[in-house]
Amino acid sequence: MFNKKEMTGTTIIAIKYDDGVLIGADSRTSMGAYIPSRVTDKLTPITNNIFVCRSGSSADTQMISEYLKMYLTLYSHLESSIPLVQRAATLASKIIYENPSLLAGLIVAGYDDKPRIFNISLGGTLVECDWAIGGSGSAFIYGYCDVNWKNGMSLEEGIGFIKNAVSCAINRDNASGGCIRMSAISRNGVQRYFYPGDKVLQ
Repeated sequence: MFNKKEMTGTTIIAIKYDDGVLIGADSRTSMGAYIPSRVTDKLTPITNNIFVCRSGSSADTQMISEYLKMYLTLYSHLESSIPLVQRAATLASKIIYENPSLLAGLIVAGYDDKPRIFNISLGGTLVECDWAIGGSGSAFIYGYCDVNWKNGMSLEEGIGFIKNAVSCAINRDNASGGCIRMSAISRNGVQRYFYPGDKVLQ
């Protein structure tokens, strides 16, 4: 049982709303049938304006996030400017593509001069989009997202959208569970939201 990788096999999501980007995730970490944590934070800040939503191997995605944080901190000091979301996403994609043993699917999202969302698949493919989902739970909510996402949602509408989507995934995917965490990233900074397990829609 314990020779399995610890996985954030999972549900992650990012959407654009009228003022920025809203990201969300469940909080279950699993190793096969064993659940080592029910309260994992899969929304990892790498700068003040950029977050990584992590799915795949916990160790691999944490390592990539730490490398991005180190590189972008150095870049911001040398260039005296705010790192661009696309720069972070391109570097993450390059790391995953050049290291095929890594098990990592990421969403890189943030706000520089505008809201940006980049979806990075397990092989390193990089796609910019208005909304993105990932992890094992995403298979259960593509239809919901296709029908219910709309351009220009308010923050409140976005929170409801993500809460419903992640709740649906939790109720169908045995690798997703626990609580729901969200972060709103805009020109005004970051706001974080937390919904405990008993507030997840059944």
